[in-house]
Amino acid sequence: MQTPPVEGKNPRFYQLLLQPDLLGGWNLVRESGPQGGRGQVRSEHFNTREEAEAALQRRRDDQAKRGYRVVFTRGEEQP
Repeated sequence: MQTPPVEGKNPRFYQLLLQPDLLGGWNLVRESGPQGGRGQVRSEHFNTREEAEAALQRRRDDQAKRGYRVVFTRGEEQP
């Protein structure tokens, strides 16, 4: 996801990834920051894929409300 360009400001990005861990759980990895700059990475652990997918969808919807738009998806239909 990224914000649309605004004159005088760098666009920002927000990336969400679901990754299985070695113990059968799932991690939601979030990376955000200005495009072309250093981003910040955070990770949340979930016991099931369903919990992780629900959290991903909540985060995606929250960021869409803040003006971010989906620019690339893989593995699911675009909203």
